[in-house]
Amino acid sequence: MRIGILGTGTLARGLARAWAGHDVVIGGRSAAKAEALAAEVGARAAAPADAAREADAVLLAVAWEGVDDMLGLAAPPPGTVLIDPVNAVEHGVGVLLPPTSAAEHIAATAPGTHVVKAFHLFPAAQWTSGTAVTVPICGDDERALATVSALVTDTGSQATVVGGLSSARQLEEVAGFVINLAFRGVDPQSAVPRVA
Repeated sequence: MRIGILGTGTLARGLARAWAGHDVVIGGRSAAKAEALAAEVGARAAAPADAAREADAVLLAVAWEGVDDMLGLAAPPPGTVLIDPVNAVEHGVGVLLPPTSAAEHIAATAPGTHVVKAFHLFPAAQWTSGTAVTVPICGDDERALATVSALVTDTGSQATVVGGLSSARQLEEVAGFVINLAFRGVDPQSAVPRVA
C-alpha cells in the first residue's frame, strides 16, 4: 500500500516505522526534515502534494495549529483516505479547542476526502512497542474504514469502529480526558472502570 505521511514529528516517525513494509512517502513543510525522517525510517521524501497524490491512505500527522497550512500545501484529492490523529486540545489541560471536532473540521477543509479518526489516543512510541492495543476509529466511508483498520493491524493492534465521523468529537474528548489526567500525574487507566 502507498501511504503518504504529512508531517515529520514523533507520530510520523512511529507510524512510518510501523508501516515499514509499505511504500511510505514523507511530506513535510520543511523539505530538510522530510528528507532526514525518510532516510531514518527507510521511506521516500516528497513535497506534501506529491506525498498525498495517488496514495492509498494519507496520515495527517501535524499539530492542530498546522492542520490548515498542511492541508493547503498537500491538497489531498477527492476520494483520498485521510487519517486524522490530531488532538486539538490545550496542551497539558486537555480542553478541546475547536467548536466542532478536529475530524469534522479536517473533512470540511479537505472536501471529498474520506476522513477517518484514528491513532490519537496513544503516544507515538506505542506504534513500535510491540504491545497490542485497541484503536477506536470512526468515519463515514466503509472502504476508508477498512483501509485504516488494515493499517492498524499492521501496527500489531486491532481497530474497532465506534461510529461515523460524528463520533469523532467523543473520541477527541476522551483524548482530552487522558491528557488532562496524564499531566496531573495520574495513570488514565486507573480512572476508567474495567467492564467484564
